[in-house]
Amino acid sequence: MKGVPAVMALALLAGCASFRSAPPVADNWTTWICDSKAQVLWRAVGDDMDVRLGGGDQVYRLKPEPAASGALYSDGVLAFHTKGDEGLVYWVATDDLIGRGCKAP
Repeated sequence: MKGVPAVMALALLAGCASFRSAPPVADNWTTWICDSKAQVLWRAVGDDMDVRLGGGDQVYRLKPEPAASGALYSDGVLAFHTKGDEGLVYWVATDDLIGRGCKAP
């Protein structure tokens, strides 16, 4: 019975040694600057959109939403609406505009 913990420890270590993490996502962010001087970094992830504000660490994973024109992405907290080569970003709950006229510098 004394050997059982040692065997279990070896099995655990062998399992950890074979564990591989997922490959990192490419860091291919597009940077746009808005009329308010807000910086919006975004990248497409499949049908979704990742958005970071001001180069911060928090990433918002936005899902496509119906839009009258252009493309609208939201997670219920943040919304990013693009049309052509520019867009606007705002907080959904309060409808507070973060920036409009956002486009590549």
